[in-house]
Parts: sequence; structure tokens; C-alpha cells
Amino acid sequence: MKIGIIGAGKVGATIATLLESCKFCRSVTLADARANIDLTGLRKAKLALVDVSQRRQLADFIKDKAAIVSAAPYFLNKGIAEVCAQADVSYFDLTEDVETTRHVRNLAGRKGVKATFMPQCGLAPGAINIVGGSLASSLQSVRHCEMRVGALPLNASNQMKYYLSWSTAGLINEYCQVGEALYAGQQVTTMPLDGVERITIDGTEYEAFNTSGGVATMCETFAGRVQELNYKTMRYPGHRDLMKFLLQDLNLAPRQELVTQIFEQEVPLTESDVVVFYVSVVGTDDKGGLKQRSFIKKMHGDTVKGRKLNAIQLTTAAGVTAVLELFARGRLGPGFVKQESVSLQDFLGTRWGGRVYGGES
Repeated sequence: MKIGIIGAGKVGATIATLLESCKFCRSVTLADARANIDLTGLRKAKLALVDVSQRRQLADFIKDKAAIVSAAPYFLNKGIAEVCAQADVSYFDLTEDVETTRHVRNLAGRKGVKATFMPQCGLAPGAINIVGGSLASSLQSVRHCEMRVGALPLNASNQMKYYLSWSTAGLINEYCQVGEALYAGQQVTTMPLDGVERITIDGTEYEAFNTSGGVATMCETFAGRVQELNYKTMRYPGHRDLMKFLLQDLNLAPRQELVTQIFEQEVPLTESDVVVFYVSVVGTDDKGGLKQRSFIKKMHGDTVKGRKLNAIQLTTAAGVTAVLELFARGRLGPGFVKQESVSLQDFLGTRWGGRVYGGES
């Protein structure tokens, strides 16, 4: 299977690195507008110079591929998905942006579409929804489904206790947009940075708060079946208050580009990080017994084919690589595919889903 990856940054190159080790991937080509890309560790992947704002260039890159993965900034995904829809080429992305997902879903719903359209792959949304959906579906009725993810520096000495480890534009966007949740079985809107709670995992205390995009399409899927369902981002205590001051009290949320620029200029990028992954579901089984089921992991970086990968790179790339393997096996149908439609067993049965997310939970 020939796969194209749009965006040859750290996550895009990591996806290519993982795909090179998979038998289902015959070739992988990265597309980027920059020529000076670090392809350390990549032995077979090729680089194509493509300006995604130029539809003809994009169409030429897409036309001979079985699947396209967008690892580009979220605000470019609508155009990429549109060209994939025109060419009837299957499309996957890593977006947390709700509006982008709606747009992709509309494209996938057009008459005669044979390709697969699966946005929101990766970590959160992505793997967190596969785990949350599978645990919720394992019970007869569900009271609570709590999903929490933190992509955190192992050590941080600045006041906000945070260093950058992934897309800055995506980070600021999820801090500024409203989210979704289920309450009393009905879909409700959540305000960004609200709903603060404290969680202790392995002796380390975190705070969790509302951000956008993490529930993916689960509110629609589980409305009326789950009483309370929500997703929150985890950080070290104190981070949320500083973000609220910056984005809400100083009213910088409408100026996301400025905040992104400040962060990229002044907040260090760390390669020493950890991903904290937490899902807890409470409900009754088919015998009427009240059960609590959980999936909790701390995931670190690793070296793959000589390329040092931090935790957020590895967990994000493993999430999308796993669903690409399922796509290659014919396990994903045409049209729009929800993350929670993938079973946890199938996900962990893939090469990289099992290696990164498998084991004790």
C-alpha cells in the first residue's frame, strides 16, 4: 500500500518511521514545502516538495496513493480533505479541531464516496476514544466515562510548569475552543479551562480541566447510553490558572496566532516528556453488578531505527499507524469512520498499537 504523509515535521517523520517497519506499507512519501527536512532513521521514505495551498500540486501528490495522512497544522486539513474527496483517496488526520472534523464528515457523506475518511487519529483524540469507547461498550449501562490525557515535560522549572512537546497551534486552539460532554445522558457544551479537578497517579498530582476536541464523536455515539462522559487535559498543578489569566482575563483567546507566536518564541521545546493516559468507566454489567474498569498508563519516548522519539511523537504516531494497519486489513469501511468504532482488541492487535499502548493497564 502506498501512503502519503502531508507535513514532514516531527510527527509526520515519526509516522513515516513507524510505517517503514510495517509489512502492509509498500512505500511512504512525505510532502512538505520545506527542502531542509531531517529524515534521520528513514531508509525508504521519500520527500516531495509540495505547497498544500496549491491545489494542483496537492492533487498530483495524492492521486497515486492508497491513503493520505495529514500531519499538517489543523487549519490546513479542510483543503487537504477536499482534494482527497475529489480524488476518492482515503484520508486520515490528527486534528483536535471540531469544525475541521465536521467538514471532513460532510465530505465523507457525499453520494458515491468509496474512500475511508477518519479524522482525529493519534493520541487524544484517537487512542483515548478507542479505549474509552471499548470500556464503555463492555458494560450494560454506564454512569461515568472519564478520559484524561497529559503530554507533559518530565521536569519543568518555569512558573507554568510546562514546556512544548507538540503542535503549538493545536495546543492553543484546544485551550480556546468550547468542548462537548454528556451530562444526564444529554450532550452539553463545556467551557475551555473550566471543570478543574485533581488527580493523583503513581504518587504524582495533576490537575485536569476542560479542553476541546478530546471526546471526538463519542457524545453522539453514547448519548442516552452513558450518563456522564467527558474529556480533560492533565497538567501539573498551577498551569491552568496561568492559561486562564493569559487567554481569558487578558482576552487573548481571540488572538490565537499571537499567543502561538509568543509560545514558540519563549517557551522551550522539550524532548524529555511523558504521556499520562487515564480512562475510568463505572457502570453495571449484564448481571447487574456495579463495576469500575480502567486503563491507566504512563508512556515514555523510545529510539526507533536510530531516530530518538519523544513520548508525544511516539504515542501520536502509533495511534494513526495502528488504524492505517486496520485500514490495510480491510477492517475500516468506506465513508466517515469514528475512533470509537475500533475495538480495543483490534487496536492492540496491531504492531504499533500493541507495542506502545499494550501491556499492563
